[in-house]
Amino acid sequence: YVHPANEPLLIAGVATQTLEVIEDLPEVEAIFVPLGGGSGVSGACIVAKALDPRIRVVAVQSEAAPAGYLSWKRGELVEAAMETFAEGVATGAGYELPQSILRRHLDDFVLVSDDEIRYAIGLLIEKAHTLAEAAGAAALAGALKHGEALRGKKVSVVVSGANITLEQLQEALKVYKNS
Repeated sequence: YVHPANEPLLIAGVATQTLEVIEDLPEVEAIFVPLGGGSGVSGACIVAKALDPRIRVVAVQSEAAPAGYLSWKRGELVEAAMETFAEGVATGAGYELPQSILRRHLDDFVLVSDDEIRYAIGLLIEKAHTLAEAAGAAALAGALKHGEALRGKKVSVVVSGANITLEQLQEALKVYKNS
C-alpha cells in the first residue's frame, strides 16, 4: 500500500522512464504502458504531454481486472473483480490521483485478454529474447491489438518485470505456440 501523500513521488519516479524513452527515441509517436495502480501511465502522460503533446499515451490492462479502465471510462472511481493471472495489472479499484491525470491526458485505453498477454510473453521471448511477467507483457498485447494502425509508426512499449512462475511461462508458451 502506498499512502496517498506519497503518490506524487511515486508518479514522479516512474515518469523518468518516459523521459528516457523520449530522449532515446525523440520521434516516438505512441507509448503503450501497462496500468496497475496508474502511477506509471499517469507519469507517462505528464512527461509525454509536456514534451510533445502529439505523443499518444495508451494504457493497457487485463479485461479480467478492469477497474482502472472502468474508472477512466466512467470518470469516477470504480471497483471491479480481479480475475487475471497478471498480478501487476490486477487492481480492484481506481486511484484518485492517477485517474485525475489520466482523465485529462490519456489518449486511449486498451483492455486485453489473459491469452493475449500470454501470447505477448511468448512473442517477447522468441523475437526480443526478453522474459517478462504478465504485467510486463501487457503493453505489448495492447500494441498488438492496435495492429495495422501502428504500421510505420515509432512506438514504444513498456516491458517491465520478470516475476513469472514456471507454470505461467509454460502456459504462455503453449498459447504462443498454438496461435
